[in-house]
Amino acid sequence: MNAEVIPMTVTARPTQAPSPSPSRPSSGSRSRVVDVALTAIAPVSWGTTYVVTTELLPPDRPLLIAALRALPAGLILLAFTRRLPTGNWWWKVAVLGTLNFGAFFPLLFFAAYRLPGGVAATVGAVLPLVVLALSALILGARPTLWSVGAAVTGVVGVGLMVLTSDAAIDPLGVLAQLTGVLLMGTAVVLGKRWGRPDGVSLVTLTGWQLTVGGLVLAPIAFAVEGAPSALSATNVVGFVYLGLIGTALAYFVWFRGIERLVPAQVSFLALTNPMTALIAGFLVLGQGLSPWQLLGFLIALGAMVAGQWQPRQAADRHLS
Repeated sequence: MNAEVIPMTVTARPTQAPSPSPSRPSSGSRSRVVDVALTAIAPVSWGTTYVVTTELLPPDRPLLIAALRALPAGLILLAFTRRLPTGNWWWKVAVLGTLNFGAFFPLLFFAAYRLPGGVAATVGAVLPLVVLALSALILGARPTLWSVGAAVTGVVGVGLMVLTSDAAIDPLGVLAQLTGVLLMGTAVVLGKRWGRPDGVSLVTLTGWQLTVGGLVLAPIAFAVEGAPSALSATNVVGFVYLGLIGTALAYFVWFRGIERLVPAQVSFLALTNPMTALIAGFLVLGQGLSPWQLLGFLIALGAMVAGQWQPRQAADRHLS
């Protein structure tokens, strides 16, 4: 998360700063592509969660799975850094950890139980629109017609990919999914707004958010689902994958992307989540792939790519 903007005293400079060399823009463009690619690792890994959950993890234990994803991953990261938050970062980490994990995961699983996967994915695809609106309210960044158009196109593409004609609409499920998307979008924008304290590594910040979220989730999981039963070797493999790849690594690169990219760019990358889930279902579970799904995949892919093109002035303002 980018360093918080601090008022500074402007002093006269004896000489004019040299103009950037012609090679700098291309170098910056290459760096931006690398940042986008690394950030996309997060939603791509999240897109495999459905296959891993159904094939490797114990059934009907969503809150336990969420707690065992967040808490061990956070503690492992903190074991490498051994640093406590200081000052107002106690409550900031608590807020971000609750938004990203403690509150978001239960809402996500509640929606998953009450909504068909296609409906849940389509509602989740409104994340870019939510982030655009929150960026305008919190960061003062006016959304462009290009970004809004790309965000709407993304929802259409995901809908074509995953919606079926007999999809049932449960109001409580839709409300839970929308609330979860709002929390996730708020975490993206607040993470950009608050930045990262000087001298604090991204590993430390990620570890504390995961730990806080896991501590919120654990008592909820025990209260709702009871104590966990014995885990099989297959379950352990699934938890290790979700904890290390789908959580620790995924959220590290996700928070890194929030720090380096415009919030809208980060949110558009979330469209790769249902795209990956579609491909994984086809390759691993043998699920069918219709022409409409392929069309939706291409539309969502186009919207995701279009969402990375930000007007230069807007990008510079967000990244300053």
